[in-house]
Amino acid sequence: MTGDELAWGRVLALHGRIEQELAKALQRRHGLGLSEFRALGKLAATGKGVLRMQELAEAIGLNQSSVSRMVVRLEDAGLTERDPCENDRRGVYSCITKEGRKRHAETEPTYREVLAAALDKAEADPELKGAVTALRSVS
Repeated sequence: MTGDELAWGRVLALHGRIEQELAKALQRRHGLGLSEFRALGKLAATGKGVLRMQELAEAIGLNQSSVSRMVVRLEDAGLTERDPCENDRRGVYSCITKEGRKRHAETEPTYREVLAAALDKAEADPELKGAVTALRSVS
């Protein structure tokens, strides 16, 4: 195995571990999935709280069909709404609601707390220490 393969394996291990801890905490404490949290965050970060479904899919790294199913869950929970695109009948926007902004704001401290704790824990693992140090040096 090459050095690149070993390094990439460590990045994947770190990613998997962190994603799992974040997903469990958000679901347990707030009843919100990790992708749903990220979608709300991307929507909240735009000026008007609106993104085309395609843009949302690209922003959170999901395919179109997965984003469509996720948006239905967010809509059912009252956290987003769909709005058809006036200029392009094929286009659909996802719009964050006031409740969606509130829910995202409530869950953000959990995300940050768990992320920091998970990175601290991973940094204690000699196999992952270098990857965590490299990530943290970016900020």
